[in-house]
Amino acid sequence: MAQGIVSAKGVLLLGVGILCLLTITKPAYATVFTVGDAKGWTFNVKDWPEGKSFKAGDVLAFNYDKERHNVVVVSKEGYDKCYDPTGKVSQTGNEKITLASGPNYFICSFPAHCTNGVKIAVNAS
Repeated sequence: MAQGIVSAKGVLLLGVGILCLLTITKPAYATVFTVGDAKGWTFNVKDWPEGKSFKAGDVLAFNYDKERHNVVVVSKEGYDKCYDPTGKVSQTGNEKITLASGPNYFICSFPAHCTNGVKIAVNAS
C-alpha cells in the first residue's frame, strides 16, 4: 500500500515538473518575412535581407505580379551569374518558401531582372 502512495506522489511531482517546464520555455515558431516589405519582390530588392536575422525554418513570402516576375531558387553560382538552368522556378505571384540552414539564393529569371537587383541571398542559422 505504501508503494501506491509513493507512486501517486511521484506522478504528481512529475506532472508539476512538466507544467513548470512548459511555463518557462518558449515554443519555437517560424517567422514569416515578406520579401521587399510593402514593395514586394521587385527591382532593387537585393539589399532587403541586410540587418535581418533569419533561422532555418523561417518562411520568405514572395509577393509580385506573376506577369512581370518569377522566383527561382538557385545555387551560389546561379545567384552570381543570374542564371541557373537547374533552378526551381515558381510563378504564382505568391510563393512561400521555407529557408534551409545556411545560404539560400533566389533570383528572378525574366530578362535583365536579376542584374537589376531582383535577387536576394539569405543566410539562415
